[in-house]
Amino acid sequence: MTGYRTILFERKDAIARITLNRPDKLNSFTREMLTELHAAIAEVAADPSLRLLILAGSGRAFGAGQDLREAGAIGGPAAVREQLSQFYDPVMRGLAGLEIPTIAAVNGIAAGASCGLALSCDLIVAARSATFLMAFARIGLVPDGGATYWLPRRIGLTRALGMTLLAEPITAEQAERWGLIWECVDDEALAPRIEALAQQLANGPTRAYALAKRAFQGSAAHNFEQQLVLEAELQALAAGTADSREGIAAFLEKRAPKFHGH
Repeated sequence: MTGYRTILFERKDAIARITLNRPDKLNSFTREMLTELHAAIAEVAADPSLRLLILAGSGRAFGAGQDLREAGAIGGPAAVREQLSQFYDPVMRGLAGLEIPTIAAVNGIAAGASCGLALSCDLIVAARSATFLMAFARIGLVPDGGATYWLPRRIGLTRALGMTLLAEPITAEQAERWGLIWECVDDEALAPRIEALAQQLANGPTRAYALAKRAFQGSAAHNFEQQLVLEAELQALAAGTADSREGIAAFLEKRAPKFHGH
């Protein structure tokens, strides 16, 4: 898909960047934006040359959740089910299912489903002025966009319920202390920190990253013995990669490895 109107999609070397681009509306979601996000994520998934995805917001916010002014945004039960199943769920499922590492660069507010979008990424790095808000209770709704899955896994049930029931903003510093995000940095340091992490991960063992993600994603449904079996299966796959052979050779030769992502 080309000619995106509500997002920016860029490729540079092995790094893809998707930027939510409705800054005058705090990058709030519309059906058009969700459709474009889904298409862009599918482009990333289909391109074997890409080894990392950055997700960001333009202007002064990462995202303010659903644009409640969009016609039909909040309707009856059938309309809500359609909105989630046809527009939100494909985006969250596609993002969480990417095999390459994903980083959310959060500036300003990440509210509602926009917070869920960030939580679907592997790493979240936030500017110190950023805030995270489960705003659904303010309008009598339940968290969606994958938030009820990710929140208790990242910060535990007590804090997940507190964020939801109180609907109070959480600062980036508090989010870092809780383990909601990977790192909080000064506002002016956000862009260079994201770039440094992107370069590090894009030059890493991409297949090993993908297999590690699969291991952690499977762990919630497994008992200990089942997880040991999965680890053995995935480690066998990793051991067969060229990057593993290069990593071991580099270790023995006391040099930095040169990974190629396969």
